[in-house]
Amino acid sequence: MAFRRILITGASSGIGRALAWALAAPGVTLHLGGRDAERLEETARECRSRGGEALPRVLSVTDATGMEDWIGGAGTLDLVIANAGISGGTSDTMESEAQTRAIFATNLDGMFNTVLPAMRAMAAQPADARGVRGQIAVVASIAAFIPGPGAPAYCASKAAVDAWVVGAAPSARMQGIALTSLCPGFITSPMTAVNDFPMPGIMSAERAAGLMLRGIRRKRTRVIFPLWFGMAARFTALLPVSWREAAARRLPAKKAL
Repeated sequence: MAFRRILITGASSGIGRALAWALAAPGVTLHLGGRDAERLEETARECRSRGGEALPRVLSVTDATGMEDWIGGAGTLDLVIANAGISGGTSDTMESEAQTRAIFATNLDGMFNTVLPAMRAMAAQPADARGVRGQIAVVASIAAFIPGPGAPAYCASKAAVDAWVVGAAPSARMQGIALTSLCPGFITSPMTAVNDFPMPGIMSAERAAGLMLRGIRRKRTRVIFPLWFGMAARFTALLPVSWREAAARRLPAKKAL
């Protein structure tokens, strides 16, 4: 499947940047959103060097009105990727209220500020021969499957994202919109660069982008990778809470924002 008109949030680095570069090609228009103007322009320049048209927009996904205007003014869209997200941990203390609210504002509310306007826009688009009006992918995480005490707000926000996408997918499909929840493990990015604990299965953003796009093109409702890590997280979540808490005390905590 060829995506020609694409919108990506969080495109200034990490997975968002890798996805933009992987999708850039002659005849492709990429609407790229991010908060860092300089890094976003770097992403756009590379997309243009690959033959794509790149239209950067410096914008936070927490700006509901701004997101509505941006998405509504982008024209017909084949694919929207809600990638923007932030993380933070406890650093061996209680997670602060400010950090908790900031994570939910970006990871959950920011996702809705992207996906809901995109769904409205796509519902008004003509369907193709297969009845598809558009596709929307949301970057969740394997962290959605286990409430880690070292990063409670991040895990909870990603759990909510994944649950909403998977739950909403059947009704969205009836409108001709395919929803996909992307659940990666550890990815090399600025978000994980601060981690000083083991990150099993960590992979490059470029490899992750390839796996994500393969799942998106297949219209899978949920994409988990590495699969063995996702299965391990699922199994660990079934263990008694006291066991998981005891194990967590032996591991370094994720740094706070």
